[in-house]
Amino acid sequence: MKEFIDYILQYGDLNQQQIDLIAKKAVVLELPKDEYFSEAGKIAQQVGFVLDGIVRVCYYNNKGDEITKYFIDENNMVVDLESFNNDICSHCYVQAVTDCKLIVFSKKDWKELLDIIIPWNTIVNKIISRALIQKVERRSPLVTEDAATRYLMFLKIYPNAINRIPLSYVASYLGMTQSSLSRIRKNIR
Repeated sequence: MKEFIDYILQYGDLNQQQIDLIAKKAVVLELPKDEYFSEAGKIAQQVGFVLDGIVRVCYYNNKGDEITKYFIDENNMVVDLESFNNDICSHCYVQAVTDCKLIVFSKKDWKELLDIIIPWNTIVNKIISRALIQKVERRSPLVTEDAATRYLMFLKIYPNAINRIPLSYVASYLGMTQSSLSRIRKNIR
């Protein structure tokens, strides 16, 4: 819980009573590898914070190919925000890439915190803004670069993840085949 409290306090101040209320609403969730945190076709019902492990956000394109949009590693929030906030079915899956340990808040408890703790809304908005900027910063350069450069950028963005994520997911994220990724990795070593 300390990691989560430290994380949110980067974005605003809370008193001890507010921190205690947040801690009381939090639940620790062990999410085994390959299990889903949220699924396409369903309305997201929880917000999480990754304590340990990596999750990925993915979807299936119109050809039925699985596409990895991005990864979320330790000390980051995880939620299908559009689905969660608007009570609409998600288009994406949020899946554990490794065994994960998360701090989770139900939709009811999250909304209660927003209603009760005055600075919570500002903190949440700052977290969302940072996450969106980070997502754009991570994705945008990948669109224009050649395959080898995209892989090297991936290593910079996710320095502790390459040995924990299956190559098929990395290849999907980078927009290449797994055999292309294997060749690039071999040439870089």
